[in-house]
Amino acid sequence: MARYFDVHPVNPQRRTIDQAVELIRQDGLIAYPTDSCYALGCRLGNKDALDRIRQIRHLDDRHHFTLMCRDFAQLGQFVHVDNTVFRAVKAATPGSYTFILPATREVPRRLLHPKKKTVGARIPDHPVARALLDALGEPLLSSTLLLPDHAEPLVQGWEIKELLDHAVDAVIDSGDCGTEPTTVVDFSGDEPEVLRRGAGDPSRFE
Repeated sequence: MARYFDVHPVNPQRRTIDQAVELIRQDGLIAYPTDSCYALGCRLGNKDALDRIRQIRHLDDRHHFTLMCRDFAQLGQFVHVDNTVFRAVKAATPGSYTFILPATREVPRRLLHPKKKTVGARIPDHPVARALLDALGEPLLSSTLLLPDHAEPLVQGWEIKELLDHAVDAVIDSGDCGTEPTTVVDFSGDEPEVLRRGAGDPSRFE
């Protein structure tokens, strides 16, 4: 059964965050809130949890996973960002955007798009997600918590616990964080391309 953590949405309790982070470090898979939907998250090198995310969401190997990063310095360790892209991404973070960027060697090959060698990266603007990332000290490999038979992402922690009790190791509940996923911007080509319109204003990249 999954552990259930009730966390304050603005001032997350440090002790509870530390307990959740310890689960992540022990190769656990968590469901946690972000500034656009709940997400599934685990450590970068956790192959078992990665397979569990694929199974929960029915994903194929062309799916772009997202590296949820604490800040721009951390993001820069895992993706290549030239000067033009740097300015555009920096101006939009933290926020509800996922950026598709060429990955560095720090990213395991199994996480990369098989042809493009890219990965998604984002810096969230949600107190609970940021507290988790601060305490963990490394990115969370993440994917939106959208189940294959659902039209929209799950928004209630108790519902996530009920549906995924034996599929995840912990659910962090801080209340409703919306159903609109991130805006996805692909920077792997010559010009930025908006692949999905979502919670972040796409006009700055069009």
